[in-house]
Amino acid sequence: MTAALIVAGCATAIALLYWLGMVYVILRTRWGMPRLEELTPPEPERWPKLSVIVPARNEAEDCEAAVQTLLDENYPELEIVLVDDRSTDATGEILDRLAAGDARATALHITELPEGWLGKVHALDRGLTASTGAFVLFTDADVHFRRGTLRQAVAWALAQELDFLTALPTLWPTSLFLDSMIATFIRHLLVGTRPWNLGNSRSKAFFGVGAFNLVRRSAFDATEGFAWLRMETADDAGLGYMMKKSGAKCSVVSAFEHVGLYWYHTPGEAARGAEKGFASVLRCSLVRGIVMALVMLTLEISPMLVLLPLIFGMGIVGVSGIGVFVIFLIAMVLLARWARVRLLPGLLGPLTAVFMAWVFVRVAVVGRRRGGALWRGTLYTSEELLTGRRVPLP
Repeated sequence: MTAALIVAGCATAIALLYWLGMVYVILRTRWGMPRLEELTPPEPERWPKLSVIVPARNEAEDCEAAVQTLLDENYPELEIVLVDDRSTDATGEILDRLAAGDARATALHITELPEGWLGKVHALDRGLTASTGAFVLFTDADVHFRRGTLRQAVAWALAQELDFLTALPTLWPTSLFLDSMIATFIRHLLVGTRPWNLGNSRSKAFFGVGAFNLVRRSAFDATEGFAWLRMETADDAGLGYMMKKSGAKCSVVSAFEHVGLYWYHTPGEAARGAEKGFASVLRCSLVRGIVMALVMLTLEISPMLVLLPLIFGMGIVGVSGIGVFVIFLIAMVLLARWARVRLLPGLLGPLTAVFMAWVFVRVAVVGRRRGGALWRGTLYTSEELLTGRRVPLP
């Protein structure tokens, strides 16, 4: 019984530290990340030209409605470059039609991928080359913008003299199960990236979001450019890392009221989308994938596990388990209130953690079997991906 008490006590202490850490991270993010809708920057006397680069591959289902929100924007000096990256569906035709209806938009078509490049990074590079704006916004083809978002963001970047501004979008609700997975992912993303430290030049924290990465062209030109990131699977974070590493002045805001998208539509789609993580998060390692799955699963289900000593009458250890569970509830409430999402998906995190652990293992096994990662229709070997890795993900 003594040995069981020691084991239970150690497990409870670890769980307590883990969930207290989650509360700290959520609070720091909430206090240290401005909300775009609450900012009131002065409008400049003259707006700089803004180029929006939108890479798309097989996005026929989502791209038309999303791109239309960009075409509805009221930014004075706007250029939109729509990049069809080797699509095999109707994406190219849709982008051509949208561009033909608005003089501010241009459609580019990529038919071949050069050796040694990831498809999306190459599409971003092609789009950048074709653009002329003093500021450039890189966004995805399924992202929706509220009218006025671009003016608000550029005005804030100018007022703060920023070289790089990234914004967290709202991820629209889908199923309860998938939303629970996404809530867990968001928590781990915040822990790993510490976005509240992005503006601190002495901090190594970096951040980047595919939905909204705004750069000052002159600052981007001072970096190694997309050629340096050409084989980086964490491309969106890679852009943020490259900008921060170059000494650019960086910042992050939440744009929950301004920018939104469906990240995934089903858990299966999310599991397949995670396959790219074989190179970035798992570093092409089967062992790392299994270890990470076990650690994540144990920590995420700990609010339930630490209640077991209470059932078996282990006194103070059992009572401490109640404290862990309460802190878990506090963390979920804080996350839901900050991200303006439903509370229930977060509360179901310990249950969906089982599926997420399976996803980790599946990604590792599939990547090991393939000898690399399949992304946007191209298989990249583990050797290529490890050689091209640039972002020091935790």
